[in-house]
Order: sequence, then structure tokens, then C-alpha cells
Amino acid sequence: MSSHSSPDTWHGTTILTVRKAGKVVIAGDGQVSLGQTIIKGTARKVRRVGSGNVIAGFAGSTADAFTLFERLETKLERFPDQLKRACVELAKDWRTDRYLRRLEAMMIVADPDESLVLTGTGDVLEPDDAVMGIGSGGSFALAAARALLDTDLDAEQIARKAMAIAAKICVYTNDEVTVETLDATK
Repeated sequence: MSSHSSPDTWHGTTILTVRKAGKVVIAGDGQVSLGQTIIKGTARKVRRVGSGNVIAGFAGSTADAFTLFERLETKLERFPDQLKRACVELAKDWRTDRYLRRLEAMMIVADPDESLVLTGTGDVLEPDDAVMGIGSGGSFALAAARALLDTDLDAEQIARKAMAIAAKICVYTNDEVTVETLDATK
């Protein structure tokens, strides 16, 4: 997914997940851009889905992301308490359905047991470590979070600090951060 695919495309930008000390957090900034123009600074790109035991955040085209949230909800209803299975089924649809293949978004999803990234190429990826970042500022937030993992900060503090660092580097990321947290089993 290109975060700058078309000057007239709406984009949501930076999403980060951190898993540490019995908590999993997904944080997202609030900026939505249309080309090089900031359209909204307080968008909510992170939310609870399913029965509330899954959190998800998106980066990319906002309309496409809402479509993916709806599809993920449907898969979670079909496969309750099976996040990975629901995500694999969504990724299969995303890769093979003509309509879905055109969607320009990525998602990070997490439940108490696992964190995953879903992409439009059909990938469902687990992190090698406890953090993942997507979107135009995702690599900045990811690097900052990795550097903070071995500090005394908890998962939410790491996510907030990493997102603040990304907002200072990436012009498509702002400091209006939404955070959702779950108690984790890992």
C-alpha cells in the first residue's frame, strides 16, 4: 500500500501496537489528509470490534478502512474468539474479491493473545517482538517503541511516547492520539 497513492485520496496515517507486562495497546493518530491538505485532526482510527475483546486500528484510505472494519466484524461473528482465523479469512477475501482488492488500507488487530497486521496483499503477519507500526509514520513510531520497550514505561506510555515522536517526524501524523487497551495473556 502506498500512503501517497493519489493526490485526491483520503488517508488516515499512523497506527502502533505495543504488548508489554500483561497489556496490549493500539494507538492511532487523528490526522486525515487529502493529498497534502489536513482535512481532519481528530479522527478515531482505533476502536473495539467484535464483542469488545478485539481492538483494531487502520492506516490508509478511510472509506476503505471502514469497509474492512465491517468485514472484520462479520468474520469475528463467524469465528468468535478466533482472531487469527477471522483475519486469515478476511485476508483471503481481500486478496481474491475484485472489489476488496482495490482497497488501500492496512489494519493492526489485537486480542488478549495475539497481535496481527493485515494487508491488501493477503498477508496476516505476527510481530517478531511486541510492537508493530503501520501507515506513513508507522516506521517512526515502531522504531521509537522498540527503543522504549526495555524501559520502565508500561505499554500505553510507550505507545503514547512513540506516537509523539512519530508526530514530530512525519507530516501525515499528528499528536491527537486515540488509545485502546486490553489485558493480555502473553
